[in-house]
Amino acid sequence: MGATTRDIYGAAKGDAATDGTYGLAPAGHRLPATTRLGEVRLRVSNLGTSIDYYTRVLGMRIIERAESSASLGAHGDDRLLVRLHAAAGIRAVPRRARLGLFHFAILLPDRAALGRFVQHLAAIGVQAGAGDHLVSEAFYLTDPDGLGIEVYADRPRDSWRRVNRELMMSTDPVDVEGLVRAAGNVAWTGMPAGTVMGHVHLHVGNIDEGATFFSEALGFDRMAWSYPGALFLAAGGYHHHLGTNIWAGPGAQPPAEDEAGLIEWTIELPDATSVDAAASSIAAAGYGLTRESGDAVTADPWGTGIRLRNIGR
Repeated sequence: MGATTRDIYGAAKGDAATDGTYGLAPAGHRLPATTRLGEVRLRVSNLGTSIDYYTRVLGMRIIERAESSASLGAHGDDRLLVRLHAAAGIRAVPRRARLGLFHFAILLPDRAALGRFVQHLAAIGVQAGAGDHLVSEAFYLTDPDGLGIEVYADRPRDSWRRVNRELMMSTDPVDVEGLVRAAGNVAWTGMPAGTVMGHVHLHVGNIDEGATFFSEALGFDRMAWSYPGALFLAAGGYHHHLGTNIWAGPGAQPPAEDEAGLIEWTIELPDATSVDAAASSIAAAGYGLTRESGDAVTADPWGTGIRLRNIGR
């Protein structure tokens, strides 16, 4: 889980990852290049505690709140990032003990914003893991229920490298001092406008079975596959909209109904035609699917919900 560039690629420096030179497309249906991710829905044990964490530590703002749920997003932006759903009796579980969510990843608009976030974490005394993934720089946190969160900023696409058709990704040390310099003298005032859901990373039971569902049925391209125990997939040449891994171990089970976890994540597609094409491919591959007000709703082989949304309606 902490494989460095040298661990994965040896001395290879790679070639420039220009458009069309990297990634493996599925044999049939392929998600459109404009595919992006929408909000995640999380089951949590205590709504007030979670809201405090997501606003105070992560810097989100409340967009909507009800008795047992809340929707949160960035400041100056109405895009939903997270929907929290609380119920009595929900309990936290160790994040590597269950299939499903490894982390969801919030993408900040630039490196300066990530530097300000790092300074904010230091100021409030919150520790975080970190990784330079070559295509991005990232910090990792855990919410009060043990749910994994990544906050990151992308490197420019013209800096990405590839080895043959594979995009180079690793986990190298982060240049924290450089990030702080990039922040300048501007203080962190919360997640800024332009913050989006960058990707979701899931514990799965089998990498090949995951590739069959997420690539051949759903339509993501395979982007990186040499990282130990993991496969990264995306649309439109992005480094990954989805990560899958088998790090939870061979005996891992999906979370129970009374355990905190990821209920559903959202894939936003540009029009009804794109939703229908993905839905048809999923159904033709033998996976269950329902329709809800124009959305297509399915689940991966380990029970994590996926919503395909038409954002052009």
